Parts: sequence; structure tokens; C-alpha cells
Amino acid sequence: MKKSSILVLVLLLICPALFAGGGSEASEAEEQVVKFWYHFDNPETALNPLIEKFERENPGIRIEAERVAWDVYNQKLLTAVAGGYPPDVAQVKLWWQPQLVEMGALLPLGDYIASWDGKDDIYENVWELTRYTDGKQYYMPLQMVILYLYYRQDMFDELGLEVPKTREEFLDTAKKLTRDTDGDGVVDVYGFGIRGARGGHDWWGTFVLSSGAQFFDKNGNSGLTTPEAIAANQWFIDLYRVHKVSPPTTPSDGFKEIIANMISGRTAMTIHHLGSAAQMEEALGDRISAAPVPRGTEGYWTSFGDEENAVFAATKVPDAAFKWAAFLAEAENNAIWQKSSGQVSINKSNARADADRFLKATTDSADFAGVLPAHPGTAEFVESLWPALMQQAFAGEITSAEMMQAIEDHFAK
Repeated sequence: MKKSSILVLVLLLICPALFAGGGSEASEAEEQVVKFWYHFDNPETALNPLIEKFERENPGIRIEAERVAWDVYNQKLLTAVAGGYPPDVAQVKLWWQPQLVEMGALLPLGDYIASWDGKDDIYENVWELTRYTDGKQYYMPLQMVILYLYYRQDMFDELGLEVPKTREEFLDTAKKLTRDTDGDGVVDVYGFGIRGARGGHDWWGTFVLSSGAQFFDKNGNSGLTTPEAIAANQWFIDLYRVHKVSPPTTPSDGFKEIIANMISGRTAMTIHHLGSAAQMEEALGDRISAAPVPRGTEGYWTSFGDEENAVFAATKVPDAAFKWAAFLAEAENNAIWQKSSGQVSINKSNARADADRFLKATTDSADFAGVLPAHPGTAEFVESLWPALMQQAFAGEITSAEMMQAIEDHFAK
């Protein structure tokens, strides 16, 4: 027998594990890890039950979840994409899609969705709103986030006011609600809490995009610098500068401030979505209520401020990544997610007949909910341009026309 054959035989007798195909190290190597980035308004919200359920149902796949603070989420994601190390799946906003597609960051999901059993349980309008302009589906629906009007029912009852249905009624109501309640000569309740900081474009859109302004008309031309659009923007600026129906802190007020002001009674109306309902109702009970936003001069507009999941093109585990995104979109699991997020399920089978006043305000607004343009400049408009311009306009540093011209120029690039 040759020496080499003897050596192999000895090794087999002494260390059979070296030649085994099913050892523990091999099993560990076969485990697929899906890195998932997400955010919740409430940092205490736990994703663990869904992860545990998924991993039980999908042995061999492990979810490595990271909660990212909203204030840095977009920038962190873009940095990760540019650096070549994005997560496999991430919670995303609709207005980020053009920029991410332009970067080649997203994996088209059409073939996966076509063979996914749950596709017909998703509202068709959600598929339509999230489908990109090239006809491809890069986003997996997760939840519907439609904005509506919150109002202090107790203050309305005290003053005998009705919920405003039009822009003119809204201004009149906001003026009546803005008052000095303790008689010290200083206003202590303001009619409307405006989010002047990042994220406040939805407050702006409610009144400006419903009253003559549009990013692009049917011919693809800008509709932001027409006399009607400039006047609509001036009307919004005047809520703060002229009528003073919003707090002095308006230019810097963000999410936390507008909700805290409603709870404390500093403001009587604001705009947000179902995600704030539990917190508001816990603090105020039946003193807080909700309704669709008022009608502008040309119709209604409110934000379909969606949340979706995207699978990134750089993933090494595309099948496992889609399984996780699809798992979160299935009715049973999506209902669990919504209990944490406080938002509306994207599944027809999860529709509730006994909708409370907050869910009713959401569903009553669905027919006129709109989205920002599918344009590579939209993300920058939301994240930095709009807040900077709005704060300058509130401070009187630029005119309404200058603000709208700057937005038009941005989208013309």
C-alpha cells in the first residue's frame, strides 16, 4: 500500500469529522443572515415577536435587525449604499425611491411578487402608488400612513365650533381658537400647530398643493410659480407671520413638539397620522378627535406618507431577504406590525368594520391622498431644501415667490 493511502486511512480512523459532510460548522456556514434596518416613532417598540415567528417558520434564516433613529435614517442609508454595505432589507419612504433607483441600489421584486401568494390581499391602490415610473416594483408594501386633522374636541365644544371643511373655514376656526385663556395679555393657546422643521412639507402640501400649486402639470411643466401657486404659499406663510395662529416656535417645531403642544393644550389643531393616535388618546381620552383635512381652493390633498420595505441589490441573500419582506406584508404578521407602528394595514383582509374615529379619518382620506413626484430631487426637497426655505420664509428673509422659484429650480435640475 502506498504511504499516501495509509495516511488517508489513518486520518479517517482518527478524525472522521474532518471528512463528514453534516458537521455543525457546515450547518452554521449555511445559515443565511438578513440584515434589516427599521424605525418606529416609539423607540420602545419591540420587533422581537415577529423575528422569532419568522425564524421558527424559516429555519436557516436569521434576522439581524437594527433600529435606526429617524433623524439620521435617510443619510445613514444613503451612506451605506454609496459605501457598498447597505442592509439586505430596509424600511423606506416613497420619496426616496427615485434617488435609490438612480443609484442602482434596489432589487426589482416583480418576479418574486408574481409568485407570492399574498399579492392579491394588498390594496391595488397601494401597488399603484408604490410602483415606480419605469413600471417596475422595487418596494414591498408594509403600511399605509395617511395624514389627517387632529383637533381638541374639548376646545371646539367650549367655543361652539364645527370642524372646518374648507380652507377659509379653517383659518376662521384657527383664529377663534388662538386666545389668551388666563387673561394675562399673552396668547397661551394657538389654533394650529405647524411642523416648520423637517417633515413639515406635509402640512404645507395640505394647503398649498390643494390650492393651485403642483410640482408638474399634465404636460410635465412646473406648476409652482404660477400666480395661484405663489398665492397659496403666501396663505400658508401668513398663518404664522400675519395671523399668528401657530406658536412662535413654529419654524423649529418637529414631530415631538407638535404632539406635545396638542397634549398640553398649547395648540388646538395639527396634522399627523394614525401613529400618534394611541399617545394622544392615552393622554386626552375623548378630548381629542380627528377628521379629514380641509378642502383647498382646488380640491383636497393629503399625504400618502407610506412606509415600505426594499430589498437592496447588493444583498447576497436575495431569496431570504424577499421572504422577510413578504412575511411582514402577510395579513397575520402585518396586523402584528401595525399594533407596534400604530398605522394601517395594507391587507384587505385586515380591514375593520368597527373603525374608531382615528382610523375612520384615515380611510375617509384615502381617496384624495397623494404622493410627492417620483423625481431624483424629491428626497433632498423633503430632507433639507423645504425645511431651509420654509424657515427663511417664516422669518421674512425670502418672499413666497422666491421660495417657490427655488423649489422649481431644484426640480428642474
